[in-house]
Amino acid sequence: MLALVFPGQGSQEIGMGREVYHASSAARETFDAADAALGFALSKICFEGPDEELLRTEVQQPAILTTGIALLRAFRERVAIAPDFVAGHSLGEYTALVASGALEFEEAVRLVHARGRFMQEAVAEGRGAMAAILGLAPDEVARVCESVHAATGGVVTPANYNSPQQTVIAGDAAAVEAACSRAREEGAKRTIPLAVSAPFHCPLMAPAAEKLATELGRVRFSAASPPVVTNVEAEPNDDPGRMAALLEAQVTAPVRFVEMIERLVALGVTHVLEVGTGRVLSGLVARISRGLERGWLSSPDDFDGAERFALASGAEPS
Repeated sequence: MLALVFPGQGSQEIGMGREVYHASSAARETFDAADAALGFALSKICFEGPDEELLRTEVQQPAILTTGIALLRAFRERVAIAPDFVAGHSLGEYTALVASGALEFEEAVRLVHARGRFMQEAVAEGRGAMAAILGLAPDEVARVCESVHAATGGVVTPANYNSPQQTVIAGDAAAVEAACSRAREEGAKRTIPLAVSAPFHCPLMAPAAEKLATELGRVRFSAASPPVVTNVEAEPNDDPGRMAALLEAQVTAPVRFVEMIERLVALGVTHVLEVGTGRVLSGLVARISRGLERGWLSSPDDFDGAERFALASGAEPS
């Protein structure tokens, strides 16, 4: 069985999508549609930068989504493989919804552009922070966060459960720093401050979730085929009536990536194909379940290998 997974913020790089744009008419149509939906040349920023423009959250999010869908559509020009499940890390859940037919591409591009703006505006610059805790079990990281919150009143919670030995935390800058110090005392191997523009997936994002809810209320979702394993529940969902609420909750809730991959394994998935720039998720998958076969599709150079990989999973042509 085959699952497609789509990356979130942090996977961007200047030049993303440029090769597939020139190699595939479907990819060109995808980037052109994104430019038209947004009213500015997203494709030019993806292909040429500058870096400071691509790093803006409201640009970075549609850039990553558009590149992922362009790669997938270009690949499907070659071989139309039907995955059994799709999933995404944070922003990547929107890419997964498009891939499953639950959300129109242009709607998704506009949504994540707004989502990025709302998330950036939710917390004043300098107030929030995120950090990766390495070498400490997820439940211990959660306990550290609860202890610091109880002692200081500052907001700090797990934001991304990335692997059994890597949990990202987010919240008030002082509370995040205190939690990092406490985590090292509890045996964490390293704590790494992350260069992010806002503290994502924590209660400080509540104003962004409220604004996003209004935008989500204007969107028509369709049944997902295949189902999407969601960030909030780590369970497959194909019900369009639940999608808006899950995406709203995702803004303040942690990304349960470890549980998502474990659930895919329990559902019988044997192969995971990462679609998008980079191989970050493939590395995390290896740390979560060594038995899963991993593949990637990040440029046209990967098409041959991705086709063999997908066919080896037993996935049928759609």
